[in-house]
Amino acid sequence: MPRFSARSRAKLDTCHPDLQKVFEAVIKNFDCTILTGHRSQEEQDEKFTQGLSKVKWPDSKHNSVPSRAVDVAPSPIDWEDRERFTYFAGYVLATAHSMGIDLRWGGDWNQNVGTHRDGLKDNRFDDLPHFELCD
Repeated sequence: MPRFSARSRAKLDTCHPDLQKVFEAVIKNFDCTILTGHRSQEEQDEKFTQGLSKVKWPDSKHNSVPSRAVDVAPSPIDWEDRERFTYFAGYVLATAHSMGIDLRWGGDWNQNVGTHRDGLKDNRFDDLPHFELCD
């Protein structure tokens, strides 16, 4: 059975308890790596400058304590395999739904994949490892 590395565990521990619950369930059946939980102002501003985030500090859900967002990738990580990220996101979202936790994925910001034929093609900014709690 897969389990989180110490590094992934430490990052997940910075996240909201609902995110921790979801990914504790996910890791039992799907090996994954926690890339980011909480981001400091310096980290957030750097991601914005690099074009990896659309928002500056403190407007990201990664900036709250505990973090209301987490970046997670299926292991082993292959940044070119969009299909695998999409499959992983489906598993994560279904797991969260089964727990009564509402998540949004960075590959479908407007959450229309189940209702629109081109639901995964209408994003203007893809953030495939990103999952966040819906308010």
